[in-house]
Amino acid sequence: MNKFSRIGFILAAAGSAVGLGNIWKFPYVTGEYGGGAFVLVYLLAILFIGLTVFLAEAVIGQNAQSDVATSFVKTSKSKNENWKFAGFMIISGLLILSFYSVVLGWILNYVFTSFSALPTEAAVAGAAFEKLISDDIGSLIVYHTLIAGTVVFIVLKGIKDGIEKINLILMPLLGLILGGLLIYALTLDSFSQAVSFMFTPDFSKINGDALLAALGQAFFTLSLGVGTIMTYSASLPKEANFVKSSFMVAIVDTSIAIIAGLIIFSFLFEAGAPSAAGPGLVFISLPVIFSGWGVLGQVIAVSFFVALVFAGITSAVSMIEPSLKFFIERFNFTRRKATILCGSIFYVLGIVALLSMSKSYGAELTFFGKNAFDWMDFATSSVMMPLAALLTCIFLGYFVDQDMLKEKFTKHTSQAVFNIWYSLIRYIVPLAIIVLFLNKLGLI
Repeated sequence: MNKFSRIGFILAAAGSAVGLGNIWKFPYVTGEYGGGAFVLVYLLAILFIGLTVFLAEAVIGQNAQSDVATSFVKTSKSKNENWKFAGFMIISGLLILSFYSVVLGWILNYVFTSFSALPTEAAVAGAAFEKLISDDIGSLIVYHTLIAGTVVFIVLKGIKDGIEKINLILMPLLGLILGGLLIYALTLDSFSQAVSFMFTPDFSKINGDALLAALGQAFFTLSLGVGTIMTYSASLPKEANFVKSSFMVAIVDTSIAIIAGLIIFSFLFEAGAPSAAGPGLVFISLPVIFSGWGVLGQVIAVSFFVALVFAGITSAVSMIEPSLKFFIERFNFTRRKATILCGSIFYVLGIVALLSMSKSYGAELTFFGKNAFDWMDFATSSVMMPLAALLTCIFLGYFVDQDMLKEKFTKHTSQAVFNIWYSLIRYIVPLAIIVLFLNKLGLI
């Protein structure tokens, strides 16, 4: 059968979770909100919010062993067919993949750039990045095509020979590269400063925005609300310990974010750069720092950007799988036919996204103050993913047999753990998601 092994599931789910959010977004958001206190809040949010929803998706997927839409129907007490509409969350994956592939194209450009001359000043680095996304359409289309082609090639191979195999290769390689960068960071005088910054809480830095940012980062870093974990869990053997596997994924995901933070802040502090480098951290601040380190800086730059590509590819592969499984199981598509269809959709939308950021076509592809790229990002992260996660919590808390859930959990953990999880699913997590959702929409 085309099933994950246990280690394959852990690496694939971790590969889905570990992406640009860990290595790029987590460090710059941590820097913006003052370090240690934000990290502490983030870890609590991972434990009580992120892991709770991850377990929710995992139990639905493993129980039903089907695509997302069918999984909701099979798991509901009433077996009501209307629950199939909960499968809307698979659309988020394709939309995210559309602009995610474009961003991975930017990073691929920096892999090649790192072999030559890196920018020596922030103004030069900023201008080069701006020119890339606004003028260099031809190169961006080539990079986007390379990324999209790689994703399609991997998923055509299936669960066992494609997704599991690529994660068995790329996740250890990612770990080796980050491990090497961490060892180098340990030799820098600034490493102790990075440790102090990340693990010494200064609660005066924490405000409402910081709490919501930590909640949002914890929630979205685990690939929740797009059907990926549900779909991957459906390819996990029925007897597998989904509770232990879920905890392992959360540990791997969080560890990589922490390691990335230690590496990047060591580099920033060694160069005397500010911790709050913002979203331009990867594309502007770090290349300038690397350029000052000569040949060693180029080696580190290549390693760093390759690690980002590896992390991005494992996430990208996971985003297309829920829609593939939907077309295969509900419309009897072959895997090849489903891959060509879904691959074509995200590839074309990716072209639209990258053109919308260009000077030549940006005006025509901008609506209500946002270009197509920004609309795809906003629609998924601010609307579709929170709604999907909220629906999942309400579904399990009120429309699924509690005794069935208890039986699933207590095969692998204590009843006390189940009781805590069930209370979180019914009351705490939905409230947290609603607050995050309203904040994202600017309503609070």
